[in-house]
Amino acid sequence: MAGQIVVGVDGSAPATAAVEWAADDASRRGRSLRLVHVCEQWAPSLGKAQWPLSLDEAEAEYSAEALQAAANRAHELASGVDVTTELREGNIVEQLIAESASADSVVLGSRGLGGFTGMVLGSVSMAVAGHAAGPVVVVRGPVEGRHGQIVVGYDGSERARAAMEYAIEQARARQARLQVVYAWQAPLSTPYATAYSSALESAFEQQKRAAREAVSPWREKNPDVELTDEQVCEHPVAALMNASASADLVVVGSRGMGGFASAMLGSVSRGVLHHVTCPVAVIRPRG
Repeated sequence: MAGQIVVGVDGSAPATAAVEWAADDASRRGRSLRLVHVCEQWAPSLGKAQWPLSLDEAEAEYSAEALQAAANRAHELASGVDVTTELREGNIVEQLIAESASADSVVLGSRGLGGFTGMVLGSVSMAVAGHAAGPVVVVRGPVEGRHGQIVVGYDGSERARAAMEYAIEQARARQARLQVVYAWQAPLSTPYATAYSSALESAFEQQKRAAREAVSPWREKNPDVELTDEQVCEHPVAALMNASASADLVVVGSRGMGGFASAMLGSVSRGVLHHVTCPVAVIRPRG
């Protein structure tokens, strides 16, 4: 995908971590970087001032300083990357979703200050990830050390294929291994579970074979990427959490149902965003 990597900036520590991750990613994948700070408009309860209001001087100064600090940090880490900044007014989530239409990806901290004040953990990133037109990467904190491995959840669906494409691109750029995780959930236990244990085991073996076969074409088309696959019988969120312990990035698909109002994250991508501590990329198929 062409375009810039867009980073939501607000001066918070998680946003700084997002800038650092994005600068590294831009350098690896030959992308430019655009740092965006969004100031939400507000209306006073008294007086005759009209909506919307312009930024006051203090807010404008803070915003400019936050953007400049972010740009300086990006230049420190990736001197060869083209970095631009932009200050916007409006709704944070709406502005970042609009950015996603033409961006290579949107990178966010998991929780912010300044423009993100009052937001609970993941509320902005969760909303953007659920409605964005392209990849959204959520960074919880500074990346410490490298494992040399990318993890992707894959079930053969269209959204999983888009996630696989992004994960392969990331693995290639990082010269990292790609671990493909397929998780199968057995039916809920019943008083007759013992009688069905053999059938369940057989069903899981069939699922494992099908999952391995689904991964084979990806391995054949990308011989330069070291690709391993794992099939486990557990909840997908638990499986990806376990795999994330040795991952630099976890990639999942987003279950969008079309239209701004109805688009949402699936339970797996939502669970991964809440519980996985390494950076998480949520991928929605373009178009």
